[in-house]
Amino acid sequence: MSDRYPLPDLNTLPEDLKAKILEVQEKAGFVPNVFLALARRPAEWRAFFAYHDALMVPESVGRTSGLTKGDREMIVTATSAANHCLYCVVAHGAILRIYEKKPLVADQVAVNHRKADIPPRQRAMLDFAMKVCLASHEIDDADFAALAAHGFSDEDAWDIAAITAFFGLSNRMASFSGMMPNPEFYLMGRVPKQK
Repeated sequence: MSDRYPLPDLNTLPEDLKAKILEVQEKAGFVPNVFLALARRPAEWRAFFAYHDALMVPESVGRTSGLTKGDREMIVTATSAANHCLYCVVAHGAILRIYEKKPLVADQVAVNHRKADIPPRQRAMLDFAMKVCLASHEIDDADFAALAAHGFSDEDAWDIAAITAFFGLSNRMASFSGMMPNPEFYLMGRVPKQK
């Protein structure tokens, strides 16, 4: 983590933030740097993670989605690479490898999703996400039709676009602040767990 904005001490944070961060630590085995980096501004942290969870864990807000957990992480990884966000490519790439159970997929998607070993459905999803990321003003009916041809609804298109847009914000916050990925992310999902 860059010292541009020092991480706050977990014990000085409001109780709701501290409880959520400890919950994440319990589940992951470490505290992802983003949780502490954004905690320097508690109101923004709450808003950021409320929107994050609504998009990435839609069932937490009573909503269903046509996107799988792997689909959502794939969108984040591909568009974060286009935005040159080291933190999000490494962190979400790790989660993508775990959800898809494919150790190579995150690297492939981050470099060139069109050459990645993914099905046509996910390729179409990423084509749409990349257009939202790089040229959203050019989205037209043909882009929605290309998604529909692979079984995506207009609500799924909204999810793809909203995830892309939200992580555009996240990418820029991580990059300008010098946020670095935790070392733990680099190896996650690359090799099978030892039994």
